[in-house]
Amino acid sequence: MTFGKQILYTATAAILGVYFLTTGLVKAKPFLAPLLTAVILALLVLPIARKLELWKVPRMASSLINTLLLFFVSVGFVALISIQIQSFVADWDKAKQKIMPEIEKLETYVYEKTPLGPEDIEKQQSEATGNMGKQALSFINGLYSFSGDYLLTFIYIFFLLNYRRKFRQFFVKLFKKENKKYVDEVLTQATKITQGYLYGKFILMIFLAIIYALGMAAFGVSNFIIISVLAALLSIIPYIGNIIGFLIAIGLGYIADGDTTALIGIVITFSVAQFIESYLFEPYVVGDNVNLDPFITILAVVAGNMIWGVIGMILSIPVLGIINVIFMHVKPLKPYSFLLGNGEVKQKSKNIGKDK
Repeated sequence: MTFGKQILYTATAAILGVYFLTTGLVKAKPFLAPLLTAVILALLVLPIARKLELWKVPRMASSLINTLLLFFVSVGFVALISIQIQSFVADWDKAKQKIMPEIEKLETYVYEKTPLGPEDIEKQQSEATGNMGKQALSFINGLYSFSGDYLLTFIYIFFLLNYRRKFRQFFVKLFKKENKKYVDEVLTQATKITQGYLYGKFILMIFLAIIYALGMAAFGVSNFIIISVLAALLSIIPYIGNIIGFLIAIGLGYIADGDTTALIGIVITFSVAQFIESYLFEPYVVGDNVNLDPFITILAVVAGNMIWGVIGMILSIPVLGIINVIFMHVKPLKPYSFLLGNGEVKQKSKNIGKDK
């Protein structure tokens, strides 16, 4: 076989492999997304579980305590957001009176500067109204699916924590005897990297929520609590999450107040917060736990969104960090680790698959 044909066959096989892998991941989302989310969250509370077990708490009880801890924290976030949304809805009439003149000015500008006319806007509104039934049905189906996945995730967390030793031994037993200690090292390092990243992001979200809340409260922005919490939670999505949080803040804050002071306050607050995050929080709080190249990180986030949506964007970075750890310790895959990583990583340990 000529060299050209080898390249052609290899490229074709790679393209087909990526296509079928992506298609399979999309189809397997209902099964894999809750399971992978549970794995990441279980790693997050693993140190707490170990501490409880050192205090002679039975493993089953420790696993249940940590599962309930995650559950009640998540319910608390949902309750806080629900309360703020109810407050926003209660003030909607007042906000509508403030914002309607601005909307009318915007419509006039659109009519004057674009080919669109009032009949086009009315047509879009009537089509949207006609599809409300389908949208409501789609929302109910989505809510039902989310509720099932939400509860299933916590069931997975309990079993992953309770039987974690068995799962670890399973992965070790998959490899030859001389490589077992290196496999154990890979599992340990992958766990530490994921925990470091998640803890750093959690602390970062708390700091950002405080900065957002103080800044927008100083400028008199209404609904600053829900805006701060949502924007801080969205920061877990690298790069894209901050942009989405900023747009949500402008929408909720400006609609509620309807004046330029709120808009200026939101812009200033987010600008200061992003400066502090980029030059203080990210380097010293999150650090380079996952050691991923920024360009590769953006590609991973975009691919995660295309495959699994929002949950794919959130899981993309810790999953890619674990994959990078595996690549670093397997000699034939080290070039891919160099591609994914943010520079060469010095390895003191031996590598699985190393030539003898």
